[in-house]
This record gives sequence, C-alpha cells and structure tokens, in this order.
Amino acid sequence: MVSIYPPRAADLSKPIDKRIYKGTQPTCHDFNHLTATAESVSLLVGFSAGQVQLIDPIKKETSKLFNEERLIDKSRVTCVKWVPGSESLFLVSHASGNMYLYNVEHTCGTTAPHYQLLKQGENYSVHTCKSKSTRNPLLKWTVGEGALNEFAFSPDGKFLACVSQDGFLRVFNFDAVELHGTMKSYFGGLLCVCWSPDGKYIVAGGEDDLVTVWSFLDCRVIARGHGHKSWVSVVAFDHYTTSVEESDPMEFSGSDEDFQDQMIHFGRDRANSTQSRLSKRNSTDSRPVSVTYRFGSVGQDTQLCLWDLTEDILFPHLPLSRTRTHTNVMNATSPPAGATIITNTSSNTTNGNNSGANTPGINSLSTTLPRSNSLPHSASTTTTANNANKAGSGGGIGSGIMDSAIATGVSKFATLSLHDRKERHHEKDHKRNHSMGHISSKSSDKLNLLTKTKTDPAKTLGTLLCPRMEDVPLLEPLICKKIAHERLTVLIFLEDCLVTACQEGFICTWARPGKVGLLSSQNQASSPSGTVV
Repeated sequence: MVSIYPPRAADLSKPIDKRIYKGTQPTCHDFNHLTATAESVSLLVGFSAGQVQLIDPIKKETSKLFNEERLIDKSRVTCVKWVPGSESLFLVSHASGNMYLYNVEHTCGTTAPHYQLLKQGENYSVHTCKSKSTRNPLLKWTVGEGALNEFAFSPDGKFLACVSQDGFLRVFNFDAVELHGTMKSYFGGLLCVCWSPDGKYIVAGGEDDLVTVWSFLDCRVIARGHGHKSWVSVVAFDHYTTSVEESDPMEFSGSDEDFQDQMIHFGRDRANSTQSRLSKRNSTDSRPVSVTYRFGSVGQDTQLCLWDLTEDILFPHLPLSRTRTHTNVMNATSPPAGATIITNTSSNTTNGNNSGANTPGINSLSTTLPRSNSLPHSASTTTTANNANKAGSGGGIGSGIMDSAIATGVSKFATLSLHDRKERHHEKDHKRNHSMGHISSKSSDKLNLLTKTKTDPAKTLGTLLCPRMEDVPLLEPLICKKIAHERLTVLIFLEDCLVTACQEGFICTWARPGKVGLLSSQNQASSPSGTVV
C-alpha cells in the first residue's frame, strides 16, 4: 500500500492519494523535486516483483509502469532515484546487482533487451541497450557481487555512490562511467549510504553494525562509528546542524541553560549557509576553521544514534581551533559517551582502487591517531601492538573528560539521556552473530568463513580498502536511544524535526529544541508524546 500525505499542517488522517497493490509490495520511492509544483508532483515507486511505477498523486492521472512484463529484471527493486537536474531520467537498482537508467518518455519494449558492452572495470561493467529504436533501459550497470542495496548521488550530481551485499562501497563518476574509488566493510554487506552536504565525505552502514566514514578526496576510510547492536539500515547527514566556523574561536560561559540557548541560536543562524561555507574549506587553508558534521543512523536494533564528525578526526595534523570541556557525569565504570580511540597504527602498502583520484599521504598513517570526542592524547596513551589488538575487539575506550562535541550534543539533545545507550550493555547478546561484540584479533579467521567473492575479504583486511580497527579512529555516538519496537527503516532530518519510521508501520516526528510547541499543535501521523531530540 502507498499513502501520500499532505504537509503536517493538513489533516494526516486524509491522504492525498492511497493505492493498494496485490501480489507485490512497494519497496522504495522518490519524488522529483525539480518538477514538483503545488498542482503536480512526479513520484516513482519500486516494487518487490521488479516493476517501477510513475504516478502523480495530486493530478491522479493514468500512471506509467516500467518493466511491466519483468523482461528487464525480475528481482526486487532496492532503490530508485531521479537523476539530479533531470526531468525525465531516473536510476533503478535491483537485488540482482544490476542498475538501469530509464527515460520516462521511452517505452520498455515487448521483448527482452539486448545489450552491448560500453565500459568495463574491476567488478563492474556498463552496457547500452542494443535496438533499432531508442527504448528503455538506456544503460545497464552490473556492480559487484550480490544485491546492490542502495545508491546515492553526490550533492553536485556528478558522482554516484553504491553499496552492495558483497560489502563494497563503489563510487563512480556518473557521466564518465568511471570508477573513482572503493571501500570494503569490516565484514558483511553494506546496506545504506549517504553524502555529506559538501560532497567531501561518504558514510556507509551495514551488517558489521558500524558506520564507516570515507573521504571522497583521499579515497580512504577516516573513521568508524560503533554504537549499534545490530545491522545499520539508514544513515543520513543533518544539513541543519552541520557547521563550519570561519570566525574567531567562540568562548562559552555561564550556566548550561545559557550554553544551550547560545547553541540553538547559533545553529539556526548558520543552517542556511552551511553547504556554501563547507565548500570553501580545504586542507591548504592556513586559518583555523572549526568543522562539525552531524549525521545520524538507525538500525535493526531499533536505536537512533547521532554522531559528530569533528576537525580532530578530519584534520588530525591541525591544532584544534577551540576546546570546551565538560565534566563526565556518567558512572566511572561505564565507557564515557564520546570517548575513544585507538592510537597504534600499521603501515599500509597495498593500495585500493583509487583511479582518477590523488591520494597524498595515505600510504602511511600518523603513528598517533586523534581521539574522537575527547581531549588530545596524553603522553601515556601510545599503546603496544598487543593493546592495539585488544582495541580491535572494541575495548579501546578512553576515559576522563568529554570535549565540546559531547557538551553540545548533551545540550541540544537533552531528553535523550546518554546513559540510556549503556544501560543494557551487559544484557542478552546480539540476536545475530554479526555484531561488534564478536570482533576480535581473530577477525581474519571469521572473515575466511564468509562466502568467497572475487575479492577475498580476508585479503582486504588491513589494506586501504578495509583498515583494521586499530588503524582508524573509533567514534562513539553522542546519543544512542531505543525509539521503536521494530526495526527502523527511515531517518530524515528536517529543519524543525527528525522523521523516523519502523517496520511496524509507525511514522514518528521528533521535535528539535524550540520547535516542540509548533509540532504538538499540528496533526502528525504518529509522534511519541513528550519525546524530543
């Protein structure tokens, strides 16, 4: 069933359009924001049987159905998106591992398409449709092994990031049909992917329970985040709190309430210019710049996690432009909310697939990695190789004082208490074997048990494709909160709220600070009373 609702100010008990399907289920959808008006909107819906439907829920005109006879692909549609800047082109991925480029103006034909090779590379190939007249699909991409779970266009629309069941992130130059770079998950498939607002970083999540941050410019993993207890199903950047400070360092004083008021006001003022200011930042700037990328993730563990990617991780060789300490009020026996990092590194000499990219300084990492959400290292924090192995099992948790990122997170998201994410830490184990709790120094042995693909996962561990746990900073979430009873499937950041949805069918809106009254006065599909982030 597909239901399309009006804006929150309208009555959400009366959808604009409602369609019930028999024999197949909707799996994904995408609106064309380029052509949307108050009188018309183009909506693509993908289905479990492989078809894609184009509908206009406002005009309710006769819809178009692509791959109707399933001659192009019979497998489930995993992701569908309009090509940025186009009124008619859209891209569809399937569980078969194939992607197809369609034009809404063209038909799909009455026979199975024939293809001819256009371009081929490592674990991918692109074919054009061979026919006397132009027909769909225009292009067929075959990417990796197994299902192609999700893809995302870069903010400028020039690049395409794909994540597959074989555990690889592959980034393509979409127009040139060329591979830009790759990354491998710690283990298992990758399920979700998103771009930072400036297009410089990609975050992916999947069956290793981690969120992995990959640098587009350097084509390497720069951090991993550990907070989920099960597969990560959605990752998304918060464009409204991601920030760049190009002014003098801010000084905060006064009570926590005053600090919260300052941060809320400051965050709103900078939201609209975030992307343009981010684009100005590059590694050659001599002037200190404070950078914070905020992103979130939801998973099959029913938890929402919020993360901060700060300059001590992004630019480890530059001094921090500002520091704000906040006393750790958590139990001393529990790992602090924002602390962690692993300090010992190993030299990597095996290069990943970085075609078309310059990767200065990535063949050897610094011997001391920055701590995530913590004060800089003391002299005693350098560890031996044995301690690094312990850290690889998730035990490298720092302690002491949390820095400005944690203080900011506590202020802006006060109602999601930090200790909630730790209170069930020692309860029943992960319901699957794929969890961080099972990662140890014998990770390579476990990887050998996985299904073999063309690229042996055990051989990628410890390379630039998949650094070991001790080789990159390990982030911990600012907030980690159970918000549903079933697996979470949607996370969207809006200016005044967050939107989540779960497999049980509930769509929830979560008000940002200062927006509670606004949301509570409007009708919503479903919203937990009094719960604010």
